[in-house]
Amino acid sequence: MENAKIKSTKTTFSSNKKWEELIESKDFIDVFLSEVLEEYIQKQRWYGGKSSQLKYIELSEYFRIQQGDEVYFGLILEVNFTEAFYHHYFLPISFVSDENFAKENRILPIKLKDQEGYIIDAMYLESFRKVVYERISNALPVDKTPVQYHKSETFNFPKYKSSNFLGAEQSNTSIIYNDTFILKFFRRIYADKNPDYEMSHFLSHNKEFKHTPKYLGSINIVDSENTNITIGLMQELVPNKGDAWEYFLKEIHKIYLSIDNKQIELKNLPDIELFKRCSIVNLPPQIVDWVGLNLLTKVQLLAQRTAEMHIALGSEFADTSFTPTRFNGDYTVWLKNRLTYQFQNRLNLTENNLHKLDDYSLKLAKEFLENKNLIRKRLVNFDWTKLKGERIRIHGDYHLGQILVQDDDFCILDFEGEPESTIRDRKVKQPPLKDVAGLFRSFHYAIYSTIFNHQEEYSKDKEELFEFGELLYKYFISVFLETYRAVTQEANLSIGYTNERVYLLKYCLLEKAIYELGYELNSRPKWTIIPLKGIANIMNS
Repeated sequence: MENAKIKSTKTTFSSNKKWEELIESKDFIDVFLSEVLEEYIQKQRWYGGKSSQLKYIELSEYFRIQQGDEVYFGLILEVNFTEAFYHHYFLPISFVSDENFAKENRILPIKLKDQEGYIIDAMYLESFRKVVYERISNALPVDKTPVQYHKSETFNFPKYKSSNFLGAEQSNTSIIYNDTFILKFFRRIYADKNPDYEMSHFLSHNKEFKHTPKYLGSINIVDSENTNITIGLMQELVPNKGDAWEYFLKEIHKIYLSIDNKQIELKNLPDIELFKRCSIVNLPPQIVDWVGLNLLTKVQLLAQRTAEMHIALGSEFADTSFTPTRFNGDYTVWLKNRLTYQFQNRLNLTENNLHKLDDYSLKLAKEFLENKNLIRKRLVNFDWTKLKGERIRIHGDYHLGQILVQDDDFCILDFEGEPESTIRDRKVKQPPLKDVAGLFRSFHYAIYSTIFNHQEEYSKDKEELFEFGELLYKYFISVFLETYRAVTQEANLSIGYTNERVYLLKYCLLEKAIYELGYELNSRPKWTIIPLKGIANIMNS
């Protein structure tokens, strides 16, 4: 009889079974899920339920990851919350008898029929990482087993040399192999193919889009309901010099320092209308001198790469999950339902958090609440019948942090989609300008973040720094839109006529800023000014 009386990971669990049979033991599973894993997973960075009350954990699926005599188990855990929703997580486990392998990642001390040791998260074990690498690198072209390893037909993997962690991540665990490849294990998983896997495979394998990490392989499992679930994505490791967010923060700081160094006055800088397109050669010389030709050229290149990504995503006619489609009533109903719910949530949050705001933020928050009926009307008045452009699969969570800086170029990654969205919502075809709006909001954030982080280094007061920032934002948009429109138009990607583009941009920017408002009110009230200013810009434009 097995000993099921265990209260924490400090107590040893005893079983008369071998490791290979342990997962079939009901006593072990009961204890493991209810008394051990609850404590363990709530401490993990990738656990997304920290703000909710965990109710219980169920073992949804399990499968073997093995090679020869080496056996590991992949667990799909269903975590149920008292608020009546659930998450699924992927956890690979291993048994080790040497305590040196179980220092940071120990889940449970255990005494089995033939030996004593520990159950650990297998990710921390090099032998497990090696097995996974070899299973992908030797994958057959067609795999019909429940655990399906896949590799690109155009690539031959070298022999395994080394593996290590990329670093702390929020929702995934990434492993670097041979200092050349990266395997992203999805910890929070969904009952479907992960959008990151689908988009990566499509862009680099089907369309040979050069500005995203090359797809090399994947691991998918087919569960008991015949659903294909993505567990891992293997890509080339792209050499980079940090992300575009860090790059823009440094460059914008230089722009703000130059206000004092060059004694620039706001009244001497020509204004420009929001969304008015302008090429760099036609910009006022005072603006080029202030912002710098280098950064303006980078904005232009970012627009070109974004356009090329959308052209690749909008040029498929065989795979229906990627074929462009028109706006219609079904999309409009989906959009309005989603946004009216989200908008009401943000209104409630704002009303309940006014006491956390002051000065300009408080003024903008009150303006937001006063204009709630106008904003709601703007959201529900989406009229698809006037839109002639196409909807395509898009990045979905496009911002400067998702773009790597290379020597003189950019590389786009992380196609998982908006974290708050369901897996189905992430795959809905959207106007490509929604990605563009996401990047514009990221520009806005980078400008205001620079002010918040370096305010004491500038001589101007905060309000004037904000005004400089709004002008800079308009010129970033102007240069970006000129290139983006030219590149998409040349490739015949249908993004709509001029008024339609402006209408969609305003709509998507409003939607994005309302989405951001929730995060800032909950996490960084000081930064609430950024989405509130974004909302005000659209409503007043």
